Amino acid sequence: MHEIKLEISDSLKTTVSGSGESYFQLLESKFKVQIISRGDGLTLRGQNQDSLERAKEIILKLSTLVKKGETLEQFQVENLLSNDLKNNQEKAIFRNRFGQGVYPKTPGQKELVKAIKKNDIVFAKGPAGTGKTFLAIAHAIATLEEGLVDKIALVRPAVEAGENLGFLPGDLEEKITPYLRPLYDAIQELLPAEKIQYYQDANSIEVAPLAYMRGRTLKRSFIILDEAQNTTVSQMKMFLTRVGPSSQVIITGDTSQIDLPNNQKSGLDHAINILHAVEGIGVVKLTSQDVMRHNLVQEIIEAYEKYE
Repeated sequence: MHEIKLEISDSLKTTVSGSGESYFQLLESKFKVQIISRGDGLTLRGQNQDSLERAKEIILKLSTLVKKGETLEQFQVENLLSNDLKNNQEKAIFRNRFGQGVYPKTPGQKELVKAIKKNDIVFAKGPAGTGKTFLAIAHAIATLEEGLVDKIALVRPAVEAGENLGFLPGDLEEKITPYLRPLYDAIQELLPAEKIQYYQDANSIEVAPLAYMRGRTLKRSFIILDEAQNTTVSQMKMFLTRVGPSSQVIITGDTSQIDLPNNQKSGLDHAINILHAVEGIGVVKLTSQDVMRHNLVQEIIEAYEKYE
């Protein structure tokens, strides 16, 4: 008999276990384990160590969702169980600060992971919630920690979406930070604060607006251009020509959310159209079927696509 102990507050435990401990019952049935609640902790017991680790990982994921202020619903637990079954035979891209594995969870995400492993430059196009940016950042951090690159550069165009930068409070850095916030959020979900600080102090992780790339050459770097639908054709060309030796690039975007002014042409679709046949460049198109948010998000995206 194997055993794993988890520290978890009583209030958090009450939410994570579900009404009448229904979520724990699902885990016990799925993994053939016993979950025992004692004070500010849980004890997981079972015959198979791997099953215990997988049950522990799902409890930690549920705890993370609750800590973020989300209200747990049964579909989230069932999705985690379903994804666990699919991912059990796959190698994790990276293990986050809680020790949880990051895996591709949909056919589109698996195609993206294959493309990243095969090509030096990958375009990942698809709607919000498909995990394209998160998977890219997980790959980048894994590559950095394996010593295959010296630096991660996370880049976004600072395009005004209904707001004028000049009227926002603060200096230039404070004005730009809101545009870069989603990238910081992904890093913080994957790495502990002290490691993030270490990498930033060593200039090994850089988060910057696209304009800061002009005139630079990034060598031995893993570069991610996010929200690339908001680049102009000239900006995209500038960015792609910044790539130096031993570097890898992932470009993500959603052309249904273009914020460029005056109906300017997006550099994302333009680049895909002229570069898709170039050897060493991969193009992956994710769809609403790859959305990993609330199940209604997929239906919302499909409804908008049908309308448009």
